Amino acid sequence: MQIDITPESLLKQLKIDVTDGSLKQMDAIINNTPNALKFFKHIFSLNDALAHIDAFIAPSSSCNLLKIKYHGNGNSEQLDEFYEAVKHWGDKYKVSLEKLDNKEVFYIKGII
Repeated sequence: MQIDITPESLLKQLKIDVTDGSLKQMDAIINNTPNALKFFKHIFSLNDALAHIDAFIAPSSSCNLLKIKYHGNGNSEQLDEFYEAVKHWGDKYKVSLEKLDNKEVFYIKGII
């Protein structure tokens, strides 16, 4: 199945409400993330894989990038699974990730 990566399709696949504001933000994220269209189709499987540990992919509220965030209760097994899944995904698709200090959040920066 070929997925057409558009701001609207990204929002829908990430289960985020499609509004004028969210469309503008997603468009800015696509334009701000080098080679985004080459790997964004792969974020859906990561988002699905993280859902059971209360982690997700969403637009950042502070910059025009997508973030991968662990929102769980800090369970060490879940945290380990979160970090392992994010690292594996980043390595597999050669995606540059930036970990935020003192937070369980990674920014998706683009292709390495």
